[in-house]
Amino acid sequence: MRFSRVLAPVFALAVLVCAPAGARAPSGAWDQLKSLVGAWQGTAEGKPVSVTYALVSNATALMETLDSGHDATMITMYTPDGATLLATHYCAGGNQPRMRAAASPDGRSLAFEFVDVSNVAGSSGEVMRRLVVTFVDANHFEQQWTSRAADGKEHTSVFRYTRKK
Repeated sequence: MRFSRVLAPVFALAVLVCAPAGARAPSGAWDQLKSLVGAWQGTAEGKPVSVTYALVSNATALMETLDSGHDATMITMYTPDGATLLATHYCAGGNQPRMRAAASPDGRSLAFEFVDVSNVAGSSGEVMRRLVVTFVDANHFEQQWTSRAADGKEHTSVFRYTRKK
């Protein structure tokens, strides 16, 4: 009996401390990303790709699962981080770059810029440096992924998606 009187307030405090985290998100940009929840078909460099989005962790994170069929499946996790958004990309190259977003002045796109990367030593050496997500309309969006190879050369791939009906 005494044990439950001690645990109940601790549990209540934990709920109060954790609950506001999602509420501090940059609402417009976060809402734009959440609008992607569902399944999408597209192309990248002439090859078919598919991507799905799901809200996870009590809707405090958005999980992107990219399947290109010709490459390994990759995951990108989007999360609010104070007044910005953070993307952590779990790359087929074996590293995990993190990028922070800034909304465009017109509100049609989010530009995620490189913050840092983990596991470069155990990877191919190519690292994602930038991601621009452009919201065309409710059923179409584009991504531009820019990576930098170990030799310093950059490459941008454009992905165009249509929502599956």
